[in-house]
Amino acid sequence: MIVLVLLMTTLMLARIGLEDFAHDLTFAGRLTGAVLLVVSFTTLVGTAAILDHYIRQTFPYSGLVALIGTFAALLTNAMLLAQVVKDGESPTYPALFSALTAGSAYAVFAVWRTSVAIPAPKRVAAALIVSSVIATANFGYQNLFQPYQRQTQPLITVSMGKPVLSKDRAAFAVPVDITIRNHGDVGFYVLGTEFHAMGKRVPLSSKDRLRQQWRRDAEQWPNSSDWNPLSRREIHQPGELVEAKPWMSQGNWVESNDTYATRVVVQLPMNTPYDQVAFYATASLARKDRLALEPPLDFVAYSWGREKVPGWMKKQQKIGLDSLIYRARVHENNALDERTRKPRFVTVYWTFGTHGASVHSSIARKGEEDRIPSAEENREVLSRYGLIDLVTGPVERTLWDIKKQR
Repeated sequence: MIVLVLLMTTLMLARIGLEDFAHDLTFAGRLTGAVLLVVSFTTLVGTAAILDHYIRQTFPYSGLVALIGTFAALLTNAMLLAQVVKDGESPTYPALFSALTAGSAYAVFAVWRTSVAIPAPKRVAAALIVSSVIATANFGYQNLFQPYQRQTQPLITVSMGKPVLSKDRAAFAVPVDITIRNHGDVGFYVLGTEFHAMGKRVPLSSKDRLRQQWRRDAEQWPNSSDWNPLSRREIHQPGELVEAKPWMSQGNWVESNDTYATRVVVQLPMNTPYDQVAFYATASLARKDRLALEPPLDFVAYSWGREKVPGWMKKQQKIGLDSLIYRARVHENNALDERTRKPRFVTVYWTFGTHGASVHSSIARKGEEDRIPSAEENREVLSRYGLIDLVTGPVERTLWDIKKQR
């Protein structure tokens, strides 16, 4: 039974360790893979030592090697059991690692009872303690500290160029430069982006506005994405969507210390009723060290089409919001989670309506897109997969100086 436990442990650790060492998305994860490979070799040697210790007894220290191999198997199986119980969703792996942990514990006890000869027992004990501390520290860093390390995120900037009149002076164009800079040491997948321009009417009151009117303006803030100022003379109206478009291909990425820049042009007729125009740029991103995005990030449905869409999206349509839906498979950043967790998919919602546009993403198991997660579940998903929504704007300018040139 001891030999069977050690052989099963060797196969499991070698398989998981090799995948992590070759494909994990972080240095700490690849280091964990290397440690698992070393432990798998140790348990394999321990298997041979068990056979020699109980049968042939040709090597004087085979009992000590067997004890070290069984202890390494116990420590590693126990840590992997804790991990699959914490994050795993398949019942197979908790049962398997529970059996291997119990079998390893019995193996340590059984080998210890054979009165193993330990030369320099203090040194051997110190070596076991040090190796255990190192393994536990690496496990804790990978699974406890790293998911909660300081967040990093790129920066989006929006700047306007000089407006240009058409030849017939019946229209004008405003160039807008959008730049995303990633100054961190982590790359990001671009799940979706959107740029939109909002037109605003801002008539002026002939006299100072009353306090009650200021209060009515403030009461609109919770119900709008556009917080108009409390003004003594300006009477702001709800903004209206002038133009909306993506500004970067979904499924692309921004590497660390990388910059991406583009220019969009917003055109308006000279007789536009708006007094101001406001520009917004947003991006939905995911950290490349937290997940692997399986291309392509495909378009799958319109919210107004015949395809099945979440119920909450149908409710959005009733208030004038439509969406384009994109989806792709994502993979976990380590081999153990990839094997023990059910497949996840990222869904990107590109939403637009009369009073604005936005893009956001979510990660869930297939068929669970309709379920609205709790705040705690949402925070756990954002942390695990490194999802970030960047928003820049409003960047505003008045149109009076342009319109008067007619």
